[in-house]
Parts: sequence; C-alpha cells; structure tokens
Amino acid sequence: MKYLCLGYLNKEKMDALPKEEVDNVMRECQPHLQELYKSGHVLVDAGIGQEVKRLQRVDGEIQVDEDHLIQPDKIIGSAFILEAANFEEAIRVASLHPTVQVSLAEQLGWEIEIRAIDSFDMKG
Repeated sequence: MKYLCLGYLNKEKMDALPKEEVDNVMRECQPHLQELYKSGHVLVDAGIGQEVKRLQRVDGEIQVDEDHLIQPDKIIGSAFILEAANFEEAIRVASLHPTVQVSLAEQLGWEIEIRAIDSFDMKG
C-alpha cells in the first residue's frame, strides 16, 4: 500500500529564525533524510515552495485564489510517498523523517500527516 505523507511547519516560527539558524536546522535534516531513504520505502520525496495557488470551480468557471491558506499558521513544507505493508509500518517509516526527528521540530511546529493512497498511477 502507498501512503502520502505531508510535512507541515509553522511559517511564522520558521520566518522568525535567523538565516544561519535555518541553515543549521536544514543541515540537521540531512542524516535523517538519508536514514529515511535507506529504509527502501520512499518512492517520491519533495520539498514544497511557499507560494500557494488554489483552484476551484465557481459558477461553472475555474477560479484561481492567490495565497489563500486553509490553515494559515501551518504550511506544507514537504511531501513524500512511501510504500508500506500497513498503516503501522507507514508510521514507523515516516517517523524517520526530519519533521519529527530534528531537535527544534517541536518548537517550530513541525508535524507529519499520513494518508493512505487509494489510487496511484505513475505516468511516464
């Protein structure tokens, strides 16, 4: 089974850090990412930019909403797809991700949301 994992962060708390501290936190992420990759379960991993556009159909037309966040204090900072036998294994593997391993993660409001993927098709 495949699982979508979304890593959230508190934008306000991250933006308040000096650049040097952000760089240090990002360096601290690397060994944890390597452990996650070595697990052999990760199919896709992506760091997510902060610019947001939302599309929705309104009165039969597609409208683009600029920077309208559903939960403005938390933004998605990473997304990864992993393969696991069940939810418990998905939780075990996702727990290797820096979002829950880095020492400042709790202070910075980092968290992971895990969702089972019902359908998955790689076009290529």
